[in-house]
Amino acid sequence: MVQKYQSPVRVYKYPFELVMAAYEKRFPTCPEIPVFLGSEILRESKSDDGAVHVVERSCKLNVDAPRLLKKIAGVEYVFFIQKNTVNWKERTLLIEARNETFSNRVIVLETCSYSVHPENENWTCFEQSASLDIKSFFGFENTVEKIAMKQYTSNIKRGKEVIEHYLKELIGKGITFIPRWRPPEALGETEAGQIPAGSPSGPGAAESHPCGSEKEPQGNACPPVEASTPDADKLDADYIERYLGQLTPMQESCLIRLRQWLQETHKGKIPKDEHILRFLRARDFNIDKAREMLCQSLTWRKQYQVDYILETWRPPPLLEEYYTGGWHYQDKDGRPLYILRLGQMDTKGLVKALGEESLLRHVLSINEEGQKRCEENTNLFGRPITSWTCLVDLEGLNMRHLWRPGVKALLRIIEVVEDNYPETLGRLLIVRAPRVFPVLWTLVSPFINENTRQKFLIYSGNNYQGPGGLVDYLEKEIVPDFLGGECVCNVPEGGLVPKSLYQTDEEPEISNHIHLWTETIYHSAYIFKGAPHEIVAEILEGESVITWDFDILKGDIVFSLFHSKRAPETSRKEPTGSTSTAAVDNVQLIGKSWVLGVDYSRVESPLVCREGESIQGSHVTRWPGFYILQWKMHSPAPCAGSSLSRVDDVLATLQVSNHKCKVMYYHEVLASKDFRGSMTSLESCNSGFSQLSRATTSSNQSQSSSLISR
Repeated sequence: MVQKYQSPVRVYKYPFELVMAAYEKRFPTCPEIPVFLGSEILRESKSDDGAVHVVERSCKLNVDAPRLLKKIAGVEYVFFIQKNTVNWKERTLLIEARNETFSNRVIVLETCSYSVHPENENWTCFEQSASLDIKSFFGFENTVEKIAMKQYTSNIKRGKEVIEHYLKELIGKGITFIPRWRPPEALGETEAGQIPAGSPSGPGAAESHPCGSEKEPQGNACPPVEASTPDADKLDADYIERYLGQLTPMQESCLIRLRQWLQETHKGKIPKDEHILRFLRARDFNIDKAREMLCQSLTWRKQYQVDYILETWRPPPLLEEYYTGGWHYQDKDGRPLYILRLGQMDTKGLVKALGEESLLRHVLSINEEGQKRCEENTNLFGRPITSWTCLVDLEGLNMRHLWRPGVKALLRIIEVVEDNYPETLGRLLIVRAPRVFPVLWTLVSPFINENTRQKFLIYSGNNYQGPGGLVDYLEKEIVPDFLGGECVCNVPEGGLVPKSLYQTDEEPEISNHIHLWTETIYHSAYIFKGAPHEIVAEILEGESVITWDFDILKGDIVFSLFHSKRAPETSRKEPTGSTSTAAVDNVQLIGKSWVLGVDYSRVESPLVCREGESIQGSHVTRWPGFYILQWKMHSPAPCAGSSLSRVDDVLATLQVSNHKCKVMYYHEVLASKDFRGSMTSLESCNSGFSQLSRATTSSNQSQSSSLISR
């Protein structure tokens, strides 16, 4: 595989002629570059007018390689052929270098150029590119590649420092201006001897300096050009340092090459440099992996119009009231600070009231806003700020947060954010972590990138106060009041979402958008008298676990679980006398001809569930086959007693027959080994249906916030 390197444009804020004088001081030897042992001119030529000067040299290098490798290779030094072509008229220098030693085994090609800055003719630009192709090297190909790239990248930085060293040396000697080249016929009476010492230009006449007269040269006194976003195909080294941060030469090269590839192949909007850099960091600057990840993300952004989400997404009022997150100043490093009071948020209620789509869009809008704030803080503080800090308060976190559908939704959101917003999180501060937090962390952490996990700082109890706590990362003046600080924080306090707000139909707020969430966790169904709603779970192995979670939104129902070796046939039934189109949601699987105890059997006792209750439970299967979950309208059985009681029963029966029930449900089948780490299994690994559900009912009636209630 060919290793390639591409440097950013480095700017010397000195005229081209002065930079050339500094460059010539590197020959024939340069003590400032220890690996460069010397050079010998092989060929030299000049054009008739002296404008073009070509010099070809043999350069001797002492490569920093293990002694054993040098002995095996049979060489002590490495020789390169370097061809320099300077054009004084165009004010350019082209340097082409190739290895002479081991040229049949290793091919090293390097191209460098010096040219005039496009916006300031008294500045000089430098660019560099190289490639390394190792055909064979006595079985040490990987070792040689690592040595070569390490040596090369270290010399890149040193080369820039050497030019600056000799520039300062020239200026220290009073040489701050060297006249530009002129054609011979324009020399007039000017003598070549009048050219200041140190000029490599040969015969020529002095030209008025743009920033001063010949008598009073000003050197670097030209008005500066402000750092700006580079043009379409180049990146300025000063721009990188100012807006993107300190990068190694190889990291700079990866950024430039990936950027150029996007410009050549990508149709549409090219992402900003800081955005490209995040994907490179997420893949440890492996260009191929970063390119694949970035292209998938760009396709995703285009498909779902994520670039416009800040303009098009407006959080529903319910989300603004119950979503306990918001922006709050910045941390000590200038990173935007986002506060999330997760312990106070009814995540289950939000999922059921708004759906996963709305929550995902809201999280994406937060990430888009975070990137926007990073750019603003970069300009505000004058240094690169490419990530933001999140402060998560877990006070109030308990088992009601740890229910499987919610964790499933959370993992899906984490997956989307990890894939499309890598390296945007600079630090995550988790405070007041309760005892239940390790359970959640065990479930979620495997899905979080290792680089991201290393940014987590977790405090239990009040350990976040004092030295080593929040004050190490936040200014004391902005610590929120609910964490013992003096700053009033406007993040919503959240609370339980009323069940009356649960939304089971299509969300009208986002109906005109392409949905980001391809599947719905919760489903809803209407249940009529004589028309139960049933779903089937096929079990291929004997021991698996069926889990469920449902809310009774209207009416009273009876929930049962059956087993059958016979595959059921789906049928949809429109209840007699009903004109409701919602009845198509009603699915029946147990045929009228089926006989209980013959064609199918009951594996859990029926459970009466009242309107407003939340039920969660599970069943460990014993046999393979088909397990049918059934929701059936509850009809009060007539009881013996007074005629008044019988009248009440009749009235209740008539009332029930005239309305429909509604249920919102979720179910999942887990392998037995996976179930022990699931949410429901926190209560019981054996997980009998009746015990869990009755506990659910009682805890729900007492408004408890346990696992099996809401």
